[in-house]
Amino acid sequence: MNKRVLVKFSGEALAGDEGYGINTQILDYIAEEIKDLVNNDIEVGIVIGGGNIVRGVTAAADGVIKRTSADYMGMLATVVNGIAMQEALEHKGLSARLQTAIKMEQIAEPFIVRKAMRHLEKGRVVIFSAGTGNPYFTTDTAATLRATEIDASMLIKATKVDGIYDKDPMKFEDAVKLDTISYDQALEDHIKVMDDTAIALAKDNQLPIVVANMNEKGNLLSIIKGDYTKCSIVK
Repeated sequence: MNKRVLVKFSGEALAGDEGYGINTQILDYIAEEIKDLVNNDIEVGIVIGGGNIVRGVTAAADGVIKRTSADYMGMLATVVNGIAMQEALEHKGLSARLQTAIKMEQIAEPFIVRKAMRHLEKGRVVIFSAGTGNPYFTTDTAATLRATEIDASMLIKATKVDGIYDKDPMKFEDAVKLDTISYDQALEDHIKVMDDTAIALAKDNQLPIVVANMNEKGNLLSIIKGDYTKCSIVK
């Protein structure tokens, strides 16, 4: 069984049907899923997006806010989500640490890879927030970077669908699921699941990206145990 993984959640996932903010019931559900992993001796890192609060690209769309500033706003949104996730994990009795790519000592530890790995070795869940700390990079890229840095065996992209399709399964009934896809094919087709920078970084480091449905209970644990029937893999 793979011992160390990084799970990437979108910020929108935390919002639920409301589309904005943090739904604590969803937060509780995610924390329970992570608890199952920890109870099975799996070391877990987490990256959460910030789209449920503010998305940099959207905030900068009309030019009133510069893209660099908008992206920093987005990074701060991921810290808000990280604080919420840390609380939810601790509410479940887990030990969790929040690390940020931008220093804010009163709230979280600064990201230090050796410290993060030590936390993981001790069974603590580590939440990596504030993206890469740089504008123009998505939280998908941040997730790939952190997964590579902590030497995770896989990056799980937890989404609302059970894998990668040749077209949007929400819009097209004849959409075909692709169980396995190469990095090159993913880059060539510009798959919507991860941005090209994240996929290119994963390719360079031979990091498998697993796309799975976060809403199916027990799915994360099944995948890590080797059941790939309800997901797609980029490798």
